[in-house]
Amino acid sequence: MKIAVAVSGGVDSMVTAHLLKAAGHDIFALHFLTGYESIDNQELIISNYFKQLGVKFITVNLSEPFQSEIVNYFISTYTQGQTPNPCVLCNAKIKFGFLRDCAMKMGAEKIATGHYACIEYSEKNVFLKKGIDQKKDQSYFLGLLSAKQLASVIFPLGQWKKENVINYAKENGIDCHMQSESQEVCFIQGRYQDFLLRTGCIQQKYGPIITTSGNTIGHHKGLHEYTIGQRRGINCPGPYPYYVVRLDQHTNTLVVGKKEDLLTDHCSVHSINWINDPPDTSIAIDVRIRYKTQAVKAKLVPIHENQANLYFDSNQSAVTPGQIAVFYHEDIVLGGGLIQDKT
Repeated sequence: MKIAVAVSGGVDSMVTAHLLKAAGHDIFALHFLTGYESIDNQELIISNYFKQLGVKFITVNLSEPFQSEIVNYFISTYTQGQTPNPCVLCNAKIKFGFLRDCAMKMGAEKIATGHYACIEYSEKNVFLKKGIDQKKDQSYFLGLLSAKQLASVIFPLGQWKKENVINYAKENGIDCHMQSESQEVCFIQGRYQDFLLRTGCIQQKYGPIITTSGNTIGHHKGLHEYTIGQRRGINCPGPYPYYVVRLDQHTNTLVVGKKEDLLTDHCSVHSINWINDPPDTSIAIDVRIRYKTQAVKAKLVPIHENQANLYFDSNQSAVTPGQIAVFYHEDIVLGGGLIQDKT
């Protein structure tokens, strides 16, 4: 099978390529440019590795769609007082969108990546499932992929644990000193707040800090400096620790309160991507409201095909507009969408 392997230079994608070549597949490596790469010899190191492996290495410049689809989305979400997750959208729009299309035009039958997730098929459907390594499972980041996209994808590391991947890399001479983990936001060096100001799309705009009871206790340096649930950086003394509860864009007000003020039993999700058929009635699900939290039980109540309300079985803290909620049934990913509000 002819397979394009999306490579970043990290150990996961390098091992993925090595595994597929060792299995006898006709592979070539695809490395895409975002336009935000640091000036170093990383691309040369990657290309030399694949030359030694006997694998064709191709660089694709995706800086224009990356800017329009990911960076602009990141900026506009912050201007709305919300907190984006660009990595999830990048998978759907760039890696398994533009890059996948490039791979298919080059004759690839499938595109492979080093994600820790699994794909299974039935007679009618394709299913995205969690990777077996619970600590490394990356199915959350793939929740916005369509069934059509998944049908053209291979995840060789879905049945692997990270420690075994590292051992395999060492045993097969793969340079583990390369970038082993992707950065959280690959196009930002330093503070994301400074990046937002440099774009000129967000201005440093001071405003009041008030408590949930309406008392003014200080002033903030701009709402872009904060996200729901944040404790550091408020810098207002009080009878208890303050947490960011809400960002009021209309009045440029930062609302803070106690930790318990962050709790809610529901939220709304919009722009939902269903990997297979959407439910036509309420269903019980597990949901992750951000990557670094465990899935929790909830009831999903459809409003429209791409909009629903979530009612958590137990109160959740810091449910943040702009973040991605990904829905699960056991280890199967049903889909995901953007958290809107608590209404």
